[in-house]
This record gives sequence, structure tokens and C-alpha cells, in this order.
Amino acid sequence: MYDTIKSSLSQELAAIDAAGLFKRERIITSPQGPEITVEGTATPVLNFCANNYLGLSSHPSVIQAAKDYLDSHGFGMSSVRFICGTQDIHKTLEKKIAEFCGTDDTILYAACFDANG
Repeated sequence: MYDTIKSSLSQELAAIDAAGLFKRERIITSPQGPEITVEGTATPVLNFCANNYLGLSSHPSVIQAAKDYLDSHGFGMSSVRFICGTQDIHKTLEKKIAEFCGTDDTILYAACFDANG
């Protein structure tokens, strides 16, 4: 079936590319921060598109805490909370955030789009 539409798709992609609208993947070769190194560039570029505007993902304390929890809990939940349940460390963090914010409770989401749904 693909062979029957391949020519049309190729033409459409070529038109998108010619219009300067084709989105090429950027390969980031450095830790996420205000400046990043992108494959194929010689100088660092400013990173205006990440959610890491505070630079926490590359902060030494955050990296060490992640290493510590890898040893005790492994890597990830293997699925979403709705399917696999909630780990104790999530509840602990939610409680600390609620106390800090002065609220009864909080909930963590893995991504921004989850929180807005």
C-alpha cells in the first residue's frame, strides 16, 4: 500500500522542505542547560525550548539524588500511575511539596501535558 502513495508523500515532503517548514531533529550532545551543544555546530547555542529553565536537570545535587534512588528503586515505574500504581517516593515528594506550598495535597505528573489534561 505504501508504494501507491510514496510518490505523493515524497512530493509533499519536498514542498514542505522547500518552504522551509520541514522540522529536522536536533541531536543535543551536552547536558540540558541554558546553553547546549548541538550535533553539527561548533559553538554552544542558547536553549529557549526546554522545561529545564532553572537548570535543575544538570545540578550536581539533583544528579546525586537520582543516583541514590536508582540504587533503591530502580529506573522508572515501567508505566503510568494509573496502570502500575504509585511508588512510595512519589507520595513522600508530594507530601513535602504540599507542606512547602501550604496545601492539603499535591499530585506529580510526568509531563506538562498530563497536568493540563
